[in-house]
Amino acid sequence: MNRNYSRELDAILGTPENKGKKLFLHSCCAPCSSYVLEYLRNFFRITVFYYNPNITQEAEYRHRVEEQKRLIQIFNDKAIREPEEAYPIHVVEGDYQKQLFFDAVKGLEGCPEGGERCFICYEIRLLETARRAKEAGADYFTTTLTISPLKNASKINEIGDRIGGMADIAFLPSDFKKKNGYKRSVELSKEYDLYRQDYCGCVFSRR
Repeated sequence: MNRNYSRELDAILGTPENKGKKLFLHSCCAPCSSYVLEYLRNFFRITVFYYNPNITQEAEYRHRVEEQKRLIQIFNDKAIREPEEAYPIHVVEGDYQKQLFFDAVKGLEGCPEGGERCFICYEIRLLETARRAKEAGADYFTTTLTISPLKNASKINEIGDRIGGMADIAFLPSDFKKKNGYKRSVELSKEYDLYRQDYCGCVFSRR
């Protein structure tokens, strides 16, 4: 039976005792995180974890990091200016480890985009997110990756659940593209003039 990850997330958000819990949120970029942060910041205490060793070019990596930090500052400033119940958003930058990515996907260079190479990439990022979430004492960890229409949400949730079990920390289910999430991320990107890259980050997706 296919799971409805969006409905599972809504059930968690509808449980009052979960409000204010700590979420460690892996983010691939500012545009993808925009809707996710808008959606969740009134419910969770969020730490955004920027960790993307798949990004081949360091200049591209740094550009995306700075855009991520700028977006978070926009949200935090808005919460101060306007009467909102939103929690402050924190950000943690992981290590830039592109060789780790290349070593992990060796032999899969010719794999079609969205296939096994991408699944390994999801796992690399979620493993480190879970580890850091556990160290930070978070209640949940998850990723913005499911907002993309080009990403396999079922596979991401499957990997997240497995890693969560290994790390003894709950993986927050999601399919953020649902309920016009991707459309809203495009709108927010235009509103805040965010840099929207046209490839995932690795040399293979760029090709």
